[in-house]
Amino acid sequence: MTTPTSRSGRRTRPGSAVLRAALLVVAVVAGGAALVDQPSDAARAPAVASPPAPVALGATAESPGSAGSVAAAGRTVAAPAGLRIAAIGVDTDLVPIGVDDAGALLPPADVAQAGWFAAGPVPGEVGPAVLTGHVDDHTGPGVFSRLAELTAGDEVVVTGSDGRPVTFTVTRVAAHPKDDFPTEEVYGPTTGAELRLVTCGGDFDRSRRSYTDNVVVLATAT
Repeated sequence: MTTPTSRSGRRTRPGSAVLRAALLVVAVVAGGAALVDQPSDAARAPAVASPPAPVALGATAESPGSAGSVAAAGRTVAAPAGLRIAAIGVDTDLVPIGVDDAGALLPPADVAQAGWFAAGPVPGEVGPAVLTGHVDDHTGPGVFSRLAELTAGDEVVVTGSDGRPVTFTVTRVAAHPKDDFPTEEVYGPTTGAELRLVTCGGDFDRSRRSYTDNVVVLATAT
């Protein structure tokens, strides 16, 4: 089993349709389709949790490999470039991600990377910044393979493309059935800067070739 490495060369522990135009409004399905991540013996067919409709895109991901390419006009916080979660051994790049033609959020193609929903708030801005990543694939554990191990009080650090870190403290970790995704809790407005981390969890349903649950982590800027 291959263990993915971080952008700094360190190994993380086991555990695209790109946004096409700035200021584009994407119609997505309200009600919260669950994030789908592929296990080790499943074909890759990524589809992810849908934001509530409509979503006004405030940035363009010109290249899925570089968070610095995200347009940040009108924003006071630099686009995110890195993610570190010491409690579960995550130290990885953050890349901008968008939605597919059906409005489903697409996780990064590289299972060792986490993605930031570039149409939403930047981590550190007021509102819920949403990060997603694979739990695993046929090559082994993904960047969020240990996400469910987080507990209240753990720290999550997002580093901007300007090198400045924003620290968040985990407030809640929960698993939700995919047919009952907590759309409002993940994408709903907040009074402060918050973070949402989402991946797959629960059992693997071989008949549907997907996991039964989503793991959702809520964190608040500190």
